[in-house]
Amino acid sequence: METKELIKKVRKIEIKTKGLSNQIFSGEYHSAFKGRGMAFSEVRDYAVGDEIRTIDWNVTARFNEPFVKVFEEERELTVMLLVDVSASGMFGTKNQLKRETITELCAVLAFSAVSNNDRIGLIMFADDIEKFIPPKKGKSHILRIIRELINFEPSGTETNISEALKYFTKMVKKKSIAFVLSDFMTDENDKGELEFTDSLKIASRKHDVVALRVMDKAEEQLPDIGVALMKDLESGETKWINTSSPKVRRRYREFAKIRDSKLKRLFRRSKTDFAEIYTDEGYIKPLMNLFKNRV
Repeated sequence: METKELIKKVRKIEIKTKGLSNQIFSGEYHSAFKGRGMAFSEVRDYAVGDEIRTIDWNVTARFNEPFVKVFEEERELTVMLLVDVSASGMFGTKNQLKRETITELCAVLAFSAVSNNDRIGLIMFADDIEKFIPPKKGKSHILRIIRELINFEPSGTETNISEALKYFTKMVKKKSIAFVLSDFMTDENDKGELEFTDSLKIASRKHDVVALRVMDKAEEQLPDIGVALMKDLESGETKWINTSSPKVRRRYREFAKIRDSKLKRLFRRSKTDFAEIYTDEGYIKPLMNLFKNRV
């Protein structure tokens, strides 16, 4: 992508997502993701209604009038965005591609994090780790993340969430918030579990992992468009499908339901909060619900 076009796209996303973050998400994000605890800030004069347990008895005795201790939240958090950049992200039947939705979500989360004085980092992955940007603060850092998400061309095409979670737990030692943004269409292991089952459980023991599943409606309900040539974007395999067949559409829908059930069961068992976001419905409501449910 040419530099001028890239700058234009970055600016467009910045205007849209920064506005949403400032007006809607920043406060909800702050409430949903707590700091490490409370730290002493200062003492001030006692005021009616202050709790007795906050009185600083040493200062009170010295000045012969009541003073209370003031505590502030130790806010600074580390937020990591684990972004699936596999080929399936280039699918979308309405409004925009899944990858475009993921980019906007990342921008909203990044601006919300920085406005709350948190650090933000990025791991992009396909069937292997594609890029790692260590967590930092600042607007210029966010714009770099957005540029990478818009312009990055991965070398891999398939999805390996397990590899991304293992890399994250290895590289980020301090307890962090990890947003995993993907369609979560992965293979299963020999036990019939999703391939990232064990790595998610391990990551969730140390970190606060949140799954944002970005989907297109056509991935759940096959549209009736007659005989069509379908292509698996990750494997490159093509196949003619008779989408007018009720039997074919029913089997497609049943397979999607089974995959959905397995995924949600895994999230519940690993105590991973999650939200489902569709490319044609917007992400404001799902994100707001996610944040509110955590408070």
